[in-house]
Amino acid sequence: MRLRINTPASSPSKILQANRQPYRCLSCSLRLAQTQSQTQSQNAAPQATTHFGFQEIPSSTKSSRVSTVFSSVASSYDTMNDLISLGIHRLWKDHFVRSLNPGSKPLPTPSSSSSHPEDQQQPRKHWTMLDIAGGTGDIAFRLLDHATLINNDHDSKVIVSDINPAMLAEGRKRSLSTSYANSPRLEWLEANAETLPSAIEDNSIDLYTVAFGIRNFTHPQKALEEAFRVLKPGGVFACLEFSKVENQLLNAVYKRWSFGAIPIIGQLVAGDRDSYQYLVESIEKFPSQREWRDRIAEVGFLIPRMDLEGEGGWEDLTGGVAAIHKGVKPLNLKE
Repeated sequence: MRLRINTPASSPSKILQANRQPYRCLSCSLRLAQTQSQTQSQNAAPQATTHFGFQEIPSSTKSSRVSTVFSSVASSYDTMNDLISLGIHRLWKDHFVRSLNPGSKPLPTPSSSSSHPEDQQQPRKHWTMLDIAGGTGDIAFRLLDHATLINNDHDSKVIVSDINPAMLAEGRKRSLSTSYANSPRLEWLEANAETLPSAIEDNSIDLYTVAFGIRNFTHPQKALEEAFRVLKPGGVFACLEFSKVENQLLNAVYKRWSFGAIPIIGQLVAGDRDSYQYLVESIEKFPSQREWRDRIAEVGFLIPRMDLEGEGGWEDLTGGVAAIHKGVKPLNLKE
């Protein structure tokens, strides 16, 4: 005999209650989603930012955006600088290189105390120079010309480094009209100045130059640290860059020209207003002469031309439209 056990059936109302989701109005759902999003944003690590002209952008994107700008203006680079400086940049560059006197003989060392002139004569020191953001060769050719023609130095060399291959290609093309095209005195290196390759060894460079380039770096301070690393003790960091005009009248005229005319001319001449707009904005965002001098000193460089009161330490050109900054790596570094 089979026993039959009857289990009570669940009523339809109980089944519906088990499957029914809690009721939530649309506004409640939106508030919940907003709260969750804010919580996730607060928990996420803040993203590092930097300036690209007047825009604030993620630091990780600046290098590629600057590269796009200079790829666009590579073939008209001189025209660009002519527009921004009213053509005076050529005179500034000539003065910049003369002030560095590349290829000059070293000063007599303290150990040269012999009374015989032949004993005091020092062997010529051939310079190894690194020109950063120098893709078009503008500064490099001047450095080599000065060493050769002024100091009769036919052995000093320049490594031209630039992160942008289009700028380097333009420099190589221009070098064909010089005597340095296939010379071991001129090398080309595609590299990021903030993380120079191991091929540029510690304490291996006599002169580090950067002209109208460092304001475009994502982290200029890292580039300064790399400069300090690769320079020999006694080596010189030299920077030529657009700067701040002190005279109010000249500043007003220069600003009106920079922001009112240059982007429009860039559109007409190169068909590229945006790149020229960025370039004039990048000048505005660059630190003042005093601030930039202090940043160079923070890395460990000794600052020439600065007095005991902390004044000076740079050379203004054309009323501060541009400025030359230098730093010397100390001979005796503390461990």
